[in-house]
Amino acid sequence: MKVPTLSHAPRWQRSLALTAFLLGGLFLAASPAHADLRLCNMTSSRVGVALGYRDPQGWVTEGWWNLNSRGCETLLKGQLGGRFYYIYAIDYDRGGEWSGRSFMCTREREFTIRGTEDCLARGFDRSGFFEVDTGEQKSWTIQLTETNRPGGAQP
Repeated sequence: MKVPTLSHAPRWQRSLALTAFLLGGLFLAASPAHADLRLCNMTSSRVGVALGYRDPQGWVTEGWWNLNSRGCETLLKGQLGGRFYYIYAIDYDRGGEWSGRSFMCTREREFTIRGTEDCLARGFDRSGFFEVDTGEQKSWTIQLTETNRPGGAQP
């Protein structure tokens, strides 16, 4: 039995198939690849998250993202431009923090701060962030858990 191919189909069917193929390709090309820096709170508590990273103008810290228990949030949209990112997070419900030895500027309310030097002299808090090595991947998800508080107090 011979299987019919598109070349043996009536002309209108070939045109319709070609149009559908081309439109499908346009939709695929128009939809950007999903590449972001995301953070998921895998704990039973609400947490506040601050992010530190280097952009073309230098160091930047931003905060606060407030995540519910088992919630995720996109911290940076688009392909990642660097290998290392820095996180400082606070457990709102049980106390404790996820911190490290890379000190950067923060403040109590929402912030975007340029530079990591002289935090206290500039009127900011100085917080220890932990380093996240993305291995130069273009997309990365960080997971905060009850047991991965690198340098912070365990509740």
